[in-house]
Order: sequence, then structure tokens, then C-alpha cells
Amino acid sequence: MSALISITDIGKKYVIGSEVIHALNSVTLTINKGEFVALMGPSGSGKSTLMNILGCLDTPTKGTYILNGTDVSRMTDDDLAEVRNKEIGFVFQTFNLLPRSSSLDNVALPLVYAGVKKEQRDERARKALEGVGLGNRVDHKPNELSGGQRQRVAVARALVNNPSIILADEPTGNLDTKTSIEIMGLMEEIHKKGNTIILVTHEEDIAQHAHRIIRLRDGLIEDDYLNTNIRSALKEAEML
Repeated sequence: MSALISITDIGKKYVIGSEVIHALNSVTLTINKGEFVALMGPSGSGKSTLMNILGCLDTPTKGTYILNGTDVSRMTDDDLAEVRNKEIGFVFQTFNLLPRSSSLDNVALPLVYAGVKKEQRDERARKALEGVGLGNRVDHKPNELSGGQRQRVAVARALVNNPSIILADEPTGNLDTKTSIEIMGLMEEIHKKGNTIILVTHEEDIAQHAHRIIRLRDGLIEDDYLNTNIRSALKEAEML
């Protein structure tokens, strides 16, 4: 397995008036290609800050971040935007879909930024929607879809650019239990196809779908371990 993400002594501080807030103190972490990782931690633990740095939405105050062989820790906002569009597919709790656009146009949006021609955009977006079971909903707008379907559109949009990482921030936070299980089943299917997934959640049952769980507290990694449930399931599968 080769390292996709390698962060060393990452720290992030915010200065508010005379007060200095250390959101991250010192985090060193490697995530390999093909891993399914859950980031957990209570409010104020630093998990959202770490997610923003991993997703190239923010830069660290100190330390280095190597993403797919490129040092992104000191990039300009424009360079970071380019890396985000190429390397990272985002799935958000609130779906973040354009309300007046069809499923197809919502999914094709990253391809617009990538400069892909319309015909190719539509074809790739259609294929991505078929991949999440929404091939018959391409012309539907978000208000014509259920919460679970909207999140599937968001997942399709995250996948359409063939990114290195799927970064899912509380992807089931706005969904009922049954729909949450369906979305996490979809995430597992995506992972089996070779995608690297980083899942940010505060829900233990959602984190249990990941193969590795990283817990943060007070801006530091408190725990980093392989999910025993997944490990025993994999062992059983090997024995069959």
C-alpha cells in the first residue's frame, strides 16, 4: 500500500483579539490508498479543522501535508482550489446541491470547473448517477427527491471527477436511520471499488462502517486503530 496522505506535525491556531486558540496542536498521520477511515472526536477536538486541512479548504499554521506526492501545505488559495477539484470529492451533511438545477447538472458541476466539454460532462454525470442507483432521476431537481436520493446525487457528484479521496463530512447527519444505513452501504460499495474514503462523524454506529478509526481530543490524536468488527469479518471471508 502506498501513502496517499502524509501529514507531519500539523498545527492550526487562530488569533482572536488577544486570545490564541490552538485548534490542532501536533498531528502526524499517514493514510494509504484504498483505506476507509473514520475521524471522530467531541466538539472542539479539532476534527473539523483537520478535515478542512485534509480537504485543502484550509492551510495549517505549521507542519507539512503531502497529498498524492504533492506538498499542499503552503499553496495559494487558487492552487488549493485546483487540487480540490482534481483530487477530492466532497459529500456534505447538508448535500450542498444547487436547488434549481437537475441531478445531472448538479453532478456535472465539478467537470464544468475542470473544463470538460458538455457532451462528455453529461455522459460522465449520467454514468455516475447510474452508479448510485439514480439513473431514472437525472432530470429531477433536489426538491423532487427524498433526503436519501439527494445524498446519492451528492455522492455521484463527489465521484464524477475520479478523485483520489472521497471526504464525507457527517454524510448521514440529516437522514433517518434506514436511509443512513443505505447511504453507508453505498459508501462501502464505493470503497470496495478501490476508492479511499475519509468519513467525519460523531456517531459510533456510522464510524463502525470504516476499517480504521482515528479519535481526536484537544487537537491531538488520542487513538488510531483498526476496526475489530471489520477485521474479524475480513478474517472470516479469507477463511471461506
